[in-house]
Amino acid sequence: MKILVCISKSPDTTSKIAFTDGNTKFDENGVQYIVNPYDEWYALVRALELKETGGGSVTICTVGTATDDAVIRKALAIGADEAVRIDAEPKDAYFTAMQIAAYAKDNGFDLVLTGKETINYNGSQVGGMVAEAMDAPFLSLASKLEIAGSTASVELEIVGGIQACDVQLPAVISCAKGMAEQRIPNMRGIMAARTKPLNVVAPVEVEDLTSFVNYDLPPAKSSCKMINPENMEELVDLLHNEAKVI
Repeated sequence: MKILVCISKSPDTTSKIAFTDGNTKFDENGVQYIVNPYDEWYALVRALELKETGGGSVTICTVGTATDDAVIRKALAIGADEAVRIDAEPKDAYFTAMQIAAYAKDNGFDLVLTGKETINYNGSQVGGMVAEAMDAPFLSLASKLEIAGSTASVELEIVGGIQACDVQLPAVISCAKGMAEQRIPNMRGIMAARTKPLNVVAPVEVEDLTSFVNYDLPPAKSSCKMINPENMEELVDLLHNEAKVI
């Protein structure tokens, strides 16, 4: 079975976020990038587990420039067989998804896995768009995945319970908490990642559908007001007249 795992980079959670060029671009100065945790912990690790039990190959795919190669090597160190970088700036979710879908279709992958979302944009859009472009079924926010022949058995957390689904491959699945446990790359994996194939392919032509106008930081948090637990009248007054939540 051929599995394609979509990998994205995201700023480390400790990075200081700032914008430049009149708040129209993300300021990358001093930012440390990591593999998007949902792609790494859930999608990639589950793909490796499926390969270990059922055979096949795992390829990671990134839409990005040469500056992403170091992040791709980090993902390779976890155990993927090879990596593909589609050589283009990921303009938006649609552009990214169309690039991945075109590569997946041309190379006959049986299963495409994504993380549930990226931690920097939280859009959760790419998986569904990839599936549509591939004319393949899509299951979102899966917490469990098993493969038997050409059938994928998937569990999804829904309000009040679990939904179990069977779907025929090829399929696209976005992975959420519960899908797998994080793996820490060992020294052998880190050394092997240096020589594993990283194939750079040209992007396909995709129409630009969106443009970013500007970015804004969230408003600064207000100071915390301490209320005497014996003074319920003051608390109620603040909640009603200042916070306006009652």
